[in-house]
Amino acid sequence: MLGLTGPPGVGKSTLTNALVRRARAEGQTIAVLAVDPSSRRTGGALLGDRARIQTDPEDKGVFVRSMAARDRLGGLSDDAIAAIVLLRAIYDRVIVETVGVGQSEADIDLVADTVVLCIQPASGDSLQFMKAGVMELPDIIVVTKADMTDAARRAAADVGGALSLAGHEGDWRVPVIRVSAASGDGLADFAAAMETHRLHLAGEGRGARRRAEQEERWVREAIRIRFGTEGLRRAGPIRVAAPGPFASEAAVAARLTSS
Repeated sequence: MLGLTGPPGVGKSTLTNALVRRARAEGQTIAVLAVDPSSRRTGGALLGDRARIQTDPEDKGVFVRSMAARDRLGGLSDDAIAAIVLLRAIYDRVIVETVGVGQSEADIDLVADTVVLCIQPASGDSLQFMKAGVMELPDIIVVTKADMTDAARRAAADVGGALSLAGHEGDWRVPVIRVSAASGDGLADFAAAMETHRLHLAGEGRGARRRAEQEERWVREAIRIRFGTEGLRRAGPIRVAAPGPFASEAAVAARLTSS
């Protein structure tokens, strides 16, 4: 499950389009969940990300769905996690594209096996990247619009400097890859990095542990949203058991409601 995040206009949808084409060329089915921002004034959302993803409408191996973020500020929507669990069970690959994020939105870490942070040339220096809370999340960093050669090279150097100070859990070294979705340059390197990270997660049960941690954090977040911090405190330690996080959340909610 791939999570694409980054600021508005960085080229997430264009990159998603290229990844969809590549997956279908390899014979894999793929689902895309694109989360669009909601208007603070009207509550509506354009849901325009899917318009950038060019697919054959008769192709049953591609599913594209847009969701409005509504009042959630972390880059996803409240319904996204449930949708992702379903899509993971049906499709070979799943891509989640967050709304354009800033320096602290980190919801994508709740759902993705591989988090990809997209940045664009001339988007900041090393200090600016170091300030961004999202710098602690990515497993892969993609510098988009790599056809802007000198600017893209500088951006890659700046983000590499920030990574050396940001720190990252475990023994995974975050690669920085320059990609031009328009020309296709760097897409092969990006695909290789995703496969390397998949194999890394498969080793020593890292992927299973990551998903278990994500499920526990999601249940805690769902309880906090529904019952507040006091309800979360009353719930005590939360462990996700079979059949899964939704049943665990329902059990905790029922216990809090009846108490």
